[in-house]
Amino acid sequence: MKHMGIFAGLFAALLFSAAQAADPIVIKFSHVVAPATPKGKAADKFKELAESYTKGVVKVEVYPNSQLYKDREEMEALQLGAVQMLAPSLSKFGPLGVRDFEVFDLPYIFPNKTTLYRVMDGEIGARLFAKLEPKSIKGLAYWDNGFKQMSANKPLKNVEDFKGLKMRIQSSKVLDAQMRALGANPQVMAFSEVYTALQQNVVDGTENPMSNLYTQKMHEVQKHLTLSDHGYLGYAVIVNKAFWDGLSPDIRAQLEKAVKEATAYERQIAQEENDESLAKVKAAGTTEIYILPNEGRAAWHKVLLPVHEQFADVVGRDNIQAIYKIAADVQKEMDAARVKKPAAPKKSPAKKK
Repeated sequence: MKHMGIFAGLFAALLFSAAQAADPIVIKFSHVVAPATPKGKAADKFKELAESYTKGVVKVEVYPNSQLYKDREEMEALQLGAVQMLAPSLSKFGPLGVRDFEVFDLPYIFPNKTTLYRVMDGEIGARLFAKLEPKSIKGLAYWDNGFKQMSANKPLKNVEDFKGLKMRIQSSKVLDAQMRALGANPQVMAFSEVYTALQQNVVDGTENPMSNLYTQKMHEVQKHLTLSDHGYLGYAVIVNKAFWDGLSPDIRAQLEKAVKEATAYERQIAQEENDESLAKVKAAGTTEIYILPNEGRAAWHKVLLPVHEQFADVVGRDNIQAIYKIAADVQKEMDAARVKKPAAPKKSPAKKK
């Protein structure tokens, strides 16, 4: 029996060596943002980990900045198998008929990252991924790019300031309704075209997390920036389902491990990248930055909250209510933690000499 175990081990090793000697399994990973963004860095991290864990059996080719496909093209390319992996924004699934993902586009639905991650990593996130499988798409993970800020060539302090502005959005009916609620004219446009459109005044403004705004140099053509945290931009790491199901279980397990670790890395750096990008925009001096105060946020919230009800039957009323509950639970936990936190000891007054 001992010899049989040794032979089995040798046979497995020979099979793995043969796999290494064969042509590598190529994963083309296409995305539309710059390599220096959280998504760009996480894609490179996944490449590093996947190739290491599979000992070169898998080769990952990363194509950033819409080198292969633009926003509107990449999903079809994945379904056809022209690329194997994408990390599109969550808004991109609406045109496929999976409108539930647009719950992530609802303004002011996520009060903090804790709520957001519980939604992504819990029952709601899993249920949404399951709806992609009939579309030949397999969901692997959710990546974070932070909360969005508004920019334009005029100050955006009050709701009235949006009236008549042409604001670029992703292809999302929710985002369309959001801009219309503010009095703006939404303009759907591919991400790669936004800088030129802003430069040539084809559109007046846009919404982005700071890392996207800075790496795409939009601050060079936007005079005003409002830190509003009004919406969220996240990504779904997805693969062609037939490709994924065709992988051997051992290779798939190593790739799942790589995705999990790349996801933890991506979420860790997302806020850091946005904070650094904000600091760089401040240092550039090309854009006046306005922090939306609490009363301003309340005014925006009042105007935008009806968008939740408007799309409740589209994105799933149960999804919205579940997110509200998660947010309330998180707030209770935060309040309880503050109560339990011991007060800092009072310093004794210095004795006079």
